[in-house]
Amino acid sequence: MKSKQKLGTQPRLRLDGRRPHELRRIRCKLGVFEQPDGSAYLEQGNTKVLAAVFGPHQASQKKMNVDEVSVNCQYSMATFSTGERKNRPRGDRKSTEITMNLQKTLTAAIKTELYPRSQIDVYIEVLQADGANFAVSLNAATLALVDAGICLKEYVCACTASLSKNNTPLTDVSHLEEVSGGPTLTVACLPTSDKIAFIDTSQRFHLSQLQLVVETAQEVCRQIQKIMDEAVKKHLTEIGAAGDWSNIAK
Repeated sequence: MKSKQKLGTQPRLRLDGRRPHELRRIRCKLGVFEQPDGSAYLEQGNTKVLAAVFGPHQASQKKMNVDEVSVNCQYSMATFSTGERKNRPRGDRKSTEITMNLQKTLTAAIKTELYPRSQIDVYIEVLQADGANFAVSLNAATLALVDAGICLKEYVCACTASLSKNNTPLTDVSHLEEVSGGPTLTVACLPTSDKIAFIDTSQRFHLSQLQLVVETAQEVCRQIQKIMDEAVKKHLTEIGAAGDWSNIAK
C-alpha cells in the first residue's frame, strides 16, 4: 500500500492558485497596429497593455543639440482599467513616476549612439491593471521597439517579486498581493548580460532577504525573455524574411 503524502509537505499555493515561483500566463503579439512604426500587445495574467512606437524621427528643436537619441515616453491607464473610473487617466503622480522610470530604463537598453539628434516616442496604454503595471508595460514596450526595428543592446525584461509571511519569495505579484501589505520589489534587467537596469521597492526589505528576492526576480526575467524571444521569432515567421519579399510580386 502506497504511503500518503502529508498535506504539510505540499507547497502552499497563492490566492490565485499559483506556486510561489510561478509566473502568470503571458500572451504577447507584435505588429498589432499599422500606423505606428512598431507596436505590441502583452497580457500577463489579467494585466493587459498596449505599446506603440514612433521613430526614430528628427528631434524637436529644443533637443537638436543632443548627440544621441532622445526617448520620449507617455504612460497612461484607460479609465476602465482598474474597475473604477479614473478621473485622471494620465498626468497623476504615479503615472508621471512610471513614465520617468520607463524612459530611463528604455534609454539604457537602446543603442542610443546609432540615432544622433533623433527622437523615439513610446506610448503605453494599460487596458486592464491587475498588478505589476510597470513591469508589464516595460515588457510590452521592448517588444514594440523590436517591431519598430530599433537596435537594442538586448531585451530588457521586468518582473515583480515579494515575500510571503513565511519569507518565501513570490514572483509576478498580482494586484491583490500588492495591496496585502507585504513589500514588493520591481526589477528590470538585461538578462543576457545579467545587468540590472532598474530596481524599486514599495517598502524596505531586510538586508538578509533582499539578495534572495532580487535573484529570484532576475531568474523570472530570464523566463520572460525566452517567452518574448519566441514571440519575436513567431512574428518574423509570419511576416516573412526580407529575402522572400521579392517573391510576393511574382
